Amino acid sequence: MLAGGAALALGAGLPRPARADNGVSDTTIRIGQSAVFSGPAKDFGVDYRAGIKLYFDRVNKASGVNGRKIELVTYDDAYDPAKTAVNTARLIDEDKVFALTGYVATGNLAAAMPLAEKAGVPMFAPLVGTTSFRTKVNRYLFHVRAGYDLELRKIISHLSTIGIQSIAVVYQDSAFGKSNLATCEELAADYKVKVVKTFPLAITAEDAKPVVTGLAEAKPGAVLMIMAGRMVEVFMRDYRASGAGAPLYTLSVGITDAAGSAKRLEGKLAGLVTASIVPPPQALRVPIVADYQHDRAEFGEKIDSYTALEGYIVARVMVEGLRRAGKALTRDSFIAGLESIGSTRFGDFPIDYSAKNHNGSTFVDLEMYTRDGQLRR
Repeated sequence: MLAGGAALALGAGLPRPARADNGVSDTTIRIGQSAVFSGPAKDFGVDYRAGIKLYFDRVNKASGVNGRKIELVTYDDAYDPAKTAVNTARLIDEDKVFALTGYVATGNLAAAMPLAEKAGVPMFAPLVGTTSFRTKVNRYLFHVRAGYDLELRKIISHLSTIGIQSIAVVYQDSAFGKSNLATCEELAADYKVKVVKTFPLAITAEDAKPVVTGLAEAKPGAVLMIMAGRMVEVFMRDYRASGAGAPLYTLSVGITDAAGSAKRLEGKLAGLVTASIVPPPQALRVPIVADYQHDRAEFGEKIDSYTALEGYIVARVMVEGLRRAGKALTRDSFIAGLESIGSTRFGDFPIDYSAKNHNGSTFVDLEMYTRDGQLRR
């Protein structure tokens, strides 16, 4: 039976245990996720869920967290914030989840957060790095991935260092693209890199030729993409076909299915520089990557990507917060458990939490894609 009703007395004269929150029973912890599992951006949700579930499977096989197994309830929002809001209400009101995790995209998180806050439900590790969610501590929101501001700073400082003084920005015509374009322009001004032109591109775009024509006229020293998913491929296909030579840079969410992108682009993925917010999934020298690959093999998980690895790391950090929350698990004790983590490493991956910092990681690196979708530093 799910906890939430009156606790049974353990005996005459003995204190009653604290009432548990929704989603917690004697044997389970129910966690909810709304993410994109269909449409052009589905790789993000599918891979993120696979990584999260992989670590939950590992924990459940070893008797769970403080004796409770973790149950993950997921719904597809198809990248539509309105559907995210509906799913979130369902998870909170009908499924009675303890916490939320694994949400994808800026607009979708913006749609879900008011509902989570009103209900006092923690939102853990959305696949979102937008700066506006990070400037002030929100009691119910915890990040793991580094913010897009750190990714953009890494890219723009690199461009400045190698002598590129002008860029053009192609950005997703959405809340994600627009908000991070503003951050990009601020950082470019700090590094004295001129933004000569900006171009919006629709999420569902099948043709980027007008943008490519505009880039030819702007003649930037480099092109920075603030986009996610298959629209990156659409742009790169038309850009490479034009013969343009300015180098291309993207955020960590630009490419998810690297092998598939490389095949579809017929080798023209080569040379794209990306920000990375987790180590390479093949870097077995990193302990958490070795654990991830070991568990993939044991549990037969076929998905292997940066996003899946990120999900695995996210679940591991979340489980540590649940463990620290203790046997008498409540949302308050879970939040306190996460904040007590402080500055530490999970398999050599750095995380820093406190009551004044819910931003998690600051890890950002730059890597370059090869023809077959591999990444090289």
